[in-house]
Amino acid sequence: MAKEKKGVRLEHISKIYQDPKTKKEFYAVKDTSLDIEPGTFVTLLGPSGCGKTTTLRMIAGFESPDEGEIYLGGEPINELTPNKRDTAMVFQSYALLPHYNIFDNVAYGLKLRKMDKAVIQEKVTNILKLVGLEGMESRMTNQLSGGQQQRVALARALVLEPGVLLFDEPLSNLDAKLRVTMRTEIRRIQQEAGITAIYVTHDQSEAMAISDKIIIMNKGVVAMMGTPQEIYYHPNSEFVADFIGEANFLKGTVTEARGAEGTVDVQGNKLALQELNGRSVGDECTLVLRPEAAVLADEGQLPCDVILSTFMGSYQNYHVMVGDTLVKITDFNPKNKKIYDVGDKAFVKFDSGSVHVI
Repeated sequence: MAKEKKGVRLEHISKIYQDPKTKKEFYAVKDTSLDIEPGTFVTLLGPSGCGKTTTLRMIAGFESPDEGEIYLGGEPINELTPNKRDTAMVFQSYALLPHYNIFDNVAYGLKLRKMDKAVIQEKVTNILKLVGLEGMESRMTNQLSGGQQQRVALARALVLEPGVLLFDEPLSNLDAKLRVTMRTEIRRIQQEAGITAIYVTHDQSEAMAISDKIIIMNKGVVAMMGTPQEIYYHPNSEFVADFIGEANFLKGTVTEARGAEGTVDVQGNKLALQELNGRSVGDECTLVLRPEAAVLADEGQLPCDVILSTFMGSYQNYHVMVGDTLVKITDFNPKNKKIYDVGDKAFVKFDSGSVHVI
């Protein structure tokens, strides 16, 4: 549907703001370089104040970078106003025109471009079909549910056939169940349209569910960029591991290194690992162990004391102490398994390939 799949490239982008209280300048985004491939769905994810929305607004043209250059499909766009860029934005607030019906809201941008009425009719009809609002053209926007309003906002952006579609936390005003439905719809529509999408959210599960690539930001810089699987299984720092899902962190020292494999001492327990991630003998390291990657057993790698044991239906939730380190375990489908109680002594058992070294 899109005229041309366009990528986005950021080269050493920085944005400096002034703190209104202290009058000191600070970097909202600092020396950020990104290469977003055409036709991909990329999510900017991070805590409040990490720079993700500022980055999106610079791509849209609502903010100007103080340093660096932004390219859209190979064309430098720093000097272009938002309406001259081949982008369209879907806002958190939807920003619909309340005195217009669905058709006129979606057609608004096309009318500004002085397109032929028959062309407008065809484009709007096709887009409303794509977003599931076919036959509702005459409905006023104040008669719509939140999910329907979100679809109108999406249709209004898509009908312009932009090279890149930008989303600023578009689902944050919806209830949890509708958010899940709408994120699936947004992903379906993006894939069907074949359009490049850049999506800002602070919701980890949303980012995991819809993204080809996730860019995790922290304090104005990119902490990591990768596929959801890369970010989850191979985080490059404790911040990234902790931000995506739950993680246990075990401090250790490398005692043996045999190529990629080796042994790490964790509180006197020797753990054989498949991948040391470049660490050498004597190096201190941190092991990332996801709660679902471990179980409790009568024998295993790490002796522990059970301090919490809670039945959650589909899983048994354990908190155990390995020495002075808290380890959380999510043991799925516990029906026919031995259940450990608070005060029991047990072992944390896991596959050596499930541990990631940072």
